[in-house]
Amino acid sequence: MNTPLIRLEGIGRTYRNGELSTTVLHDVTLDIHAGEFVAIMGASGSGKSTLMHLLGCLDQPTTGRYLFEGEDIAELDSDQLASLRSRTFGFIFQSYHLISSANATENVEVPAIYAGLPREARHARAEELLTSLGLGERLQNRPNQLSGGQQQRVSIARALMNDARILLADEPTGALDSKSGHDVLQLLKDLHARGKTVIVITHDREVASHADRLIEIRDGRIIHDSGRKPSPAEQVEAPPPRPARQQGLAAFGDINEAVRMALRALKANLFRTVLTLLGIVIGVASVVVMLAVGNGARQDVVERISDMGTNLLLIRPGAPNTRRSADGTTNTLTPEDAIVAARVDNVVAAVPEADTRATVRAGNTDAQTQITGTTADYPLAKSWPVASGVFLNDDDNRRYAAVAVIGQTVATNLYGDADPLGQYMLIRNVPFLIIGVMQEKGATPWGQDQDDVVFVPLNTASNRLIGSRHLSSISVLIEDLSLSDATQEAVRQAVMANHSGIEDFQIRNMASLLENIASTQDTFTVLLGSIAAISLLVGGIGVMNIMLVNVSERTREIGIRMATGARTRNILQQFIVEAMVVSAIGGAIGVVTGLGFASMLQYFGTPIQFTAGPVLLAFGCAFATGLIFGFMPAHKAAHLDPVVALSAD
Repeated sequence: MNTPLIRLEGIGRTYRNGELSTTVLHDVTLDIHAGEFVAIMGASGSGKSTLMHLLGCLDQPTTGRYLFEGEDIAELDSDQLASLRSRTFGFIFQSYHLISSANATENVEVPAIYAGLPREARHARAEELLTSLGLGERLQNRPNQLSGGQQQRVSIARALMNDARILLADEPTGALDSKSGHDVLQLLKDLHARGKTVIVITHDREVASHADRLIEIRDGRIIHDSGRKPSPAEQVEAPPPRPARQQGLAAFGDINEAVRMALRALKANLFRTVLTLLGIVIGVASVVVMLAVGNGARQDVVERISDMGTNLLLIRPGAPNTRRSADGTTNTLTPEDAIVAARVDNVVAAVPEADTRATVRAGNTDAQTQITGTTADYPLAKSWPVASGVFLNDDDNRRYAAVAVIGQTVATNLYGDADPLGQYMLIRNVPFLIIGVMQEKGATPWGQDQDDVVFVPLNTASNRLIGSRHLSSISVLIEDLSLSDATQEAVRQAVMANHSGIEDFQIRNMASLLENIASTQDTFTVLLGSIAAISLLVGGIGVMNIMLVNVSERTREIGIRMATGARTRNILQQFIVEAMVVSAIGGAIGVVTGLGFASMLQYFGTPIQFTAGPVLLAFGCAFATGLIFGFMPAHKAAHLDPVVALSAD
């Protein structure tokens, strides 16, 4: 008992504001032993509240030394000071300093959160303390539902939550009526009798008279000290520090508390919350919808080109980098070119095509359509099977047969629901027997109806319909797609040799075309995603603004948490988690909204591709938005001065 619990040696405290400085405490030297009941009395402005802040490690002296159990607190960092406050001090404030959005039980639990006490244990202890103080029926009441005396009792229960050795009471009866004030003083005396060190800050001599030791302060100096009065309470052994294993629970507890507090804050400011969430919702929904539309458009184009055949080389008449003539009659390809192309290694088939447009008639119905003269390998090269009947064969071509295979659009236009097989149709007044109907193919990526076509033998088309042996194109089917470039060059050389070394044709590789179009679509998708990301960025700025407002509005709450043991990382974590909770809720709503809107677009015919990637990306970006844009407000909150925060309005 020879070493004082608290020793102040020549303590001075000066506040500076620019070039102005104000000294509040002058050369204060004071010893306080464990188990004492001390009253520090002085008029308003005498420095007694500043002295209390120093004693409670909420503030640090400008000069002098503060020794706690012989250890200089100047050697402790902010987190070590927070830990010391958590396990040693309990604060009872004149204005109670309760968290308005939390009920009585939750307010009392706050110190235990930062001490690492498990939730069930701290909840049980909080209820036990409140019940012992006569508030058993007020456990779920919020501060605005309690009287002044009841709020002060909640404040006392909070001070006792971590079994604090020292109770610091700042004007504990100043805001109470006489009966409530008497009850509070009696409670402090009972706590002192149980071994607590009680330090009361007051300007009221009647309140000070309840203490065993009176210290008077005026103009920042101690002018009177009645001296230490030994008490049996001083012999009570101080409680041991909390086990280290409980500290390990603090991080998980902090996250849970931050999530619950975030939800309370959202509920308390519902309209502002809706406006904040709106930015995140719009941003996330935009990302989901635009990426779904972009991916859907890409997939649609790829499927259409794939239907045309990706292992094809398309030979067209006309020299490279030149256009065909206006009437499309560039005459550089012949059926012999298809024959030499078919002899190249890795070529499965080379299918010649001669196209023209003509009017076809069946009964009293006629229609304009495309006529294509080709050979038997056309369905193989184009991956386009016959739906009914048969396709043209080599014998039809040799005999110049007047037979035709029609597409689904022609079948519908000329015959409606009737079966066209075995029927005759007129092509330029030449009767053709319909021997087959192709499966439905659909439109090309550029919108051409592939089913609006009539296929006839190549020789028949050249002699009886077109009057020329020149071809519109040759489709070369290759076997090994990995050798497409080498095969393309071999075909080019073979056809050039057939043209006496003149390259008056051009070859297009459909696989390369597919890659180019897919690349273009990817760029388009990235562009859409970037535009949507701007909306998400705007939403993130909204989150940052609202969190800055939260920090400003809840500055006193931050001070309360710091006074009850919250470390810098606790406050930082708390506000970052709050921002992430807001963003996560907005992200979830945005994902649902985006998927719903994309489904509606799909219902009306827009190509949509739903994949997990864009959804996870959008939600992840929303979560990251909360982390990034919540950091600055959280950093600001975590580095507030506890004393300044407590005095905020």
